[in-house]
Amino acid sequence: MNKKDLGLLVLILAVGFIVFLRNPLFLSPNNIANTANLIGLFGLFAIGQGFVIMTGGIELSAGSMIALLGTLFVDLVGNKGVPWPIAFAIVLVLGLLLGLAHGLLITKLKMQPFVVTLCGLLIYRGVARGYTADATAGFPFGSEYPGLDFFVARIGGVPVSVYVLAVVGIIAWIVLHRSVFGRYLFAIGKNEEAARFSGIRTDLVITSAYVICAGLTALAAVFFAMYTRSVQPSSQGNFYELYAIAAAVLGGFSLRGGEGSIVGVILGTILLQELQNLVNLLGIPSSLNFAVMGGVILIGVIVDQQFNRYRARRQQAEAARASPTTETPAPAE
Repeated sequence: MNKKDLGLLVLILAVGFIVFLRNPLFLSPNNIANTANLIGLFGLFAIGQGFVIMTGGIELSAGSMIALLGTLFVDLVGNKGVPWPIAFAIVLVLGLLLGLAHGLLITKLKMQPFVVTLCGLLIYRGVARGYTADATAGFPFGSEYPGLDFFVARIGGVPVSVYVLAVVGIIAWIVLHRSVFGRYLFAIGKNEEAARFSGIRTDLVITSAYVICAGLTALAAVFFAMYTRSVQPSSQGNFYELYAIAAAVLGGFSLRGGEGSIVGVILGTILLQELQNLVNLLGIPSSLNFAVMGGVILIGVIVDQQFNRYRARRQQAEAARASPTTETPAPAE
């Protein structure tokens, strides 16, 4: 855990303490469990977003992808009678294919990630709404599916989504910070052209980042579908991609690429959900929800940038003091 992560952790604890003083229900078991579940759900695809941002890209279609894949999962299980493990596998494979398509369009056709994923945002939302004729996709009344409640179960009072996020987070941390692939991601984010000249297969690495992101988004889509028990294609997942981007930025990921940590993005997700909980518990009008969160994110980014500038100036000053000084010889008399 670096200094940025420690600073973010302190902020999370400080905000939580303030909210607790205003409303002790903040630490009630039910509130903690519900908030933890949302952290698990949003954290899954926020990690995926981090991989994409590490390359200097962006993924704007995550929310629409959650709506489309969630709609498909519910329809396959509830209306088509497909066993849920098979439906789950279909949704995961489809998510990976969508990520592959994004990666190939960006690396082979040299399209901008913003354009590709913005088009995906519109296409997937439209397909989801057309697939159900803009109706809500849900399970038939009174239907039971053995084993499917796993996605909304609690083990030891802790939601399953939290355990899944922990496993995914550990794997992602190893991949990003302790593997050759992770070093390639950092190198590409810093300077893609230099990484290519050094022998890194940049197209493959960038495409893999989008595949990872879409795969984790597909996993989150199933959890969200089971959390809501029904999917409204026109609203499911709205603005979720912004939550993921915000969590990554708060966690230290640079939108220019080449910088970030998995611990940071998870802490960023925790802070965002804590702020969401703050709005609810303190009686702040829900219409101001995004304004409160946007303001806090803006302040956090400004503070982070100022801290980076201060650190850079201090390092330059220390380097200047450490460098040997040459004395100008006195003129001969």
